[in-house]
Amino acid sequence: MKKFYITTPIYYVNDIPHIGHAYTTIAADMIARFKKLDGFDVMFLTGTDEHGQKVGKSAEIAGVDPQDFVDKVSQNFKDLMPVIDAQYDVFMRTTEERHKTATQHIWKVLEANGDIYLDSYKGWYSVRDEAFYDASEIVDGKAPTGAPVEWVEEESYFFRLSKYQEPLLDYFEKNPGAIAPEGRKNEVLSFIKSGLRDLSISRTTFSWGIPVPGNAKHIMYVWLDALTNYITAAGYPEKMNFWPASLHLVGKDILRFHCVYWPAFLMSAGLPLPERVFAHGWWTAEGEKMSKSLGNVIDPVKLVDEFGADTVRYFMMREISFGNDGDFYLDNLKKRLDSDLANAWGNLVQRVLAFIAKNLDGKIDDIPQTDEEILKLSKGLINTLRQDIDSQKLHHYLEHVFELIYAANQYVDAQKPWTLRREAPKRMMEVLHVLLTLIRDIAIYLSPILTRSSKKVLEMLHIQGTTFETLQEPLNTNMTITPPEPLFQKSGV
Repeated sequence: MKKFYITTPIYYVNDIPHIGHAYTTIAADMIARFKKLDGFDVMFLTGTDEHGQKVGKSAEIAGVDPQDFVDKVSQNFKDLMPVIDAQYDVFMRTTEERHKTATQHIWKVLEANGDIYLDSYKGWYSVRDEAFYDASEIVDGKAPTGAPVEWVEEESYFFRLSKYQEPLLDYFEKNPGAIAPEGRKNEVLSFIKSGLRDLSISRTTFSWGIPVPGNAKHIMYVWLDALTNYITAAGYPEKMNFWPASLHLVGKDILRFHCVYWPAFLMSAGLPLPERVFAHGWWTAEGEKMSKSLGNVIDPVKLVDEFGADTVRYFMMREISFGNDGDFYLDNLKKRLDSDLANAWGNLVQRVLAFIAKNLDGKIDDIPQTDEEILKLSKGLINTLRQDIDSQKLHHYLEHVFELIYAANQYVDAQKPWTLRREAPKRMMEVLHVLLTLIRDIAIYLSPILTRSSKKVLEMLHIQGTTFETLQEPLNTNMTITPPEPLFQKSGV
């Protein structure tokens, strides 16, 4: 089986999970589920980044030991996964012993290759971003992200990032799809071309982190620690069955770390680079940036409690073009629930299955399907959806599936099986056979995102254990369809 390795960033544990964490995870889960249906051997990695000055300060403010603090907050992230129905394969914590081993090993490799040296650092550092900034990047005393910065002077180990300026440019020229979307790639190339300076990769003014091998008074820079998680999970420093990563999904705010620092570390270590990094945008809340002070931070757990996981998953992948920034309007979620999920998809399932259950005792005859045009539309959709997944056009994926749903509803209206029941019973059976096949196919296509309701639909059709190969199989009509329960409850708007 061809392997596919997809990752989210490991989430920083200085606070509780918010809608942005759910967004990236849902996207990764949708892609991972699709690839599994398509016959790939998939590893889906997520987890928590638990070291660094910011976490240490958060623990100090909370008045608890850093390990106790990260244990609790990391569990909050782990608890989010079943709420949003994300089925990860590995949940990595950077406080795990295997990760400490991997991180110290890659440090030794970089050092042995002559890419680490001891010097002193003087410059601007943002605790919030866990990032160093050049003086030219500081605007009104703050980092480009708006985070406060502080002047730092201390002994530090450096990584020879400047050595990899040309190798990075050469690599991205030869691998134009390695960074997406296109605008993000241009940002990275512009940053590299502006000149790379060697990177400070250790700190001495705090102790919450992985010690530098051979000099324990130094703590590794949290981003070298965090990025290494991707290979730790794959088995590093032993044999790695799932490397290179097929796809790193990240937020646009951590693009530099994943597309400049990380590939440079890997080049130095003699390891393959990830095949693709895709950086998505941010969510705002009804036109405003989310913040605790404004009280508009969206809690994904509460959202799922009110609307259900399928509705939240669908809305977040459908509402905006994946890769762009988006604005979260609760009214828009309700409209998507009512118009797309309840009226279009839910109604198609309800009207067809209820008709069969009520008028035909839940059974249809096994009659050859004659309406090839709409069936061809359904069977051929898989190739389009593969392209959508591989280009991370997740919104297009759902648009394409719903075009099939609308076509199926139009087919019901045009064929009028309720009229055919009296006038042409055999034709009615042909039409219902086509409709049940379409409903099966659509449920399979939607199963990577509408995980729970798709399972219900397939169970109504007595289908289990599907893959995309199931699409090519004839519908098994040896079943009894019982009166269906509505898939989605309208919002009441």
